[in-house]
Amino acid sequence: MTHRPFAALILAAGKGTRMKSDLHKVLHPVAGRPMLGHLIAAVDELGAARKLVVTGAGREQVEAFVAPLGVDVATQEPQLGTAHAVQQGEAGLTGFAGDILILYGDVPLVPAATMRRMLDRLNEGDAPVAVVLGFRPADPLAYGRILAASDGTIEDMVEFKDATPEQRAVDLCNSGLMAVRGERLWALLAQVGNDNAAGEYYLPDIVRIARAQGERSVVIEAEAWEVAGVNSRAELAAVEREWQQRRRLQAMAEGATLIAPETVWFAHDTRVGRDVVIEPNVVFGPGVTIEDRVTIHAFSHIEGAHVRAEAEIGPYARLRPGADIGEQAKIGNFVEVKKARFGKGAKANHLSYIGDAEIGAKANIGAGTITCNYDGFLKYRTVIGEGTFIGSNSALVAPVTIGDGAMVAAGSVITRDIEAGALAVARGQQEARPAWASRFREAMAAKKAAKG
Repeated sequence: MTHRPFAALILAAGKGTRMKSDLHKVLHPVAGRPMLGHLIAAVDELGAARKLVVTGAGREQVEAFVAPLGVDVATQEPQLGTAHAVQQGEAGLTGFAGDILILYGDVPLVPAATMRRMLDRLNEGDAPVAVVLGFRPADPLAYGRILAASDGTIEDMVEFKDATPEQRAVDLCNSGLMAVRGERLWALLAQVGNDNAAGEYYLPDIVRIARAQGERSVVIEAEAWEVAGVNSRAELAAVEREWQQRRRLQAMAEGATLIAPETVWFAHDTRVGRDVVIEPNVVFGPGVTIEDRVTIHAFSHIEGAHVRAEAEIGPYARLRPGADIGEQAKIGNFVEVKKARFGKGAKANHLSYIGDAEIGAKANIGAGTITCNYDGFLKYRTVIGEGTFIGSNSALVAPVTIGDGAMVAAGSVITRDIEAGALAVARGQQEARPAWASRFREAMAAKKAAKG
């Protein structure tokens, strides 16, 4: 099918008072990405020629978010309804010739494929003036209703407040999302009035107006989850839950094993390879790539990290941004890694902090090792060579380099470079005083007895 250019017009002017938040509603995250970001990513995937967000209350936050994303902004003030909101985008789209895809910033899960279906239907041979996205929820509640013929032709659209009991009995509901021919949209909007129960200018009225002028609009259907809206924290949690469940199913369908799927939380951009095993209670923040045949043990938190093939993580491991864990490497329990690269087969099995470091292949980092990378003002780097052995409870004060095959004795504080193959011991000399402990205990017991 030949596609005309399209512009995405996203409505985000609502105050979102039910969120009880200082953060604008559309900037609340789902899977680690603001809701508005999900929509922008989807329309970018489809190749939108123009993107425009209509803002209102809290617009400074929205404008700051979209500024680096190539998105134009219009302002709706005051908020007089959805038709009025769309109308505010006219000036920003002056000269644009194509279709207009109307979306809502608080309806974040609409797949790019569903948006494409709307645009495809708009460009079919019968050339409808508008395509409305409908859905059939389990409970229609107070959604607007769509009255349509068997071929999808819309005979009427009515808001719940204005619907008759017979119309409310219809279960085909209006999501609010539309694709409209740009050459007709603005003229239709100019004819919308506010003679209704709420005194607002409703976007669905353009369908009625077009029908009265002999133009046809049609409805296509989506699943209810695709058009789930967010107006409260509870609804935000429900949308997050829906997104996570679908992502877990996708991961398993692509060859990963999730021992307890409902306890694994992905970010919007998490990449998981084949034959990966993910144990319970693992959380992925943004920016994670997990290659094939990796095992991630329970209660690990991974963000901004790359874990390469056949590595093993956790349990109770934390990988922070910049962590790059090499093939067959092991990051064990209560180990934190930040901005550090582990070579093939390197190990930090337990109770260590490794930050701003380069760890060579097959190096072994003992329990309690710390790379002291910060002096209170600046960060410094630690380089640990291939095949090195770092004894338990060692502190490596950066900047420092430990050569290939070197060994560091347990309990050492290393402040200078160590050459390859050397042993470094940096700790106080042990001294033994025979019978001292026995005499001390006797003296203290006598002193305590004398005090009664």
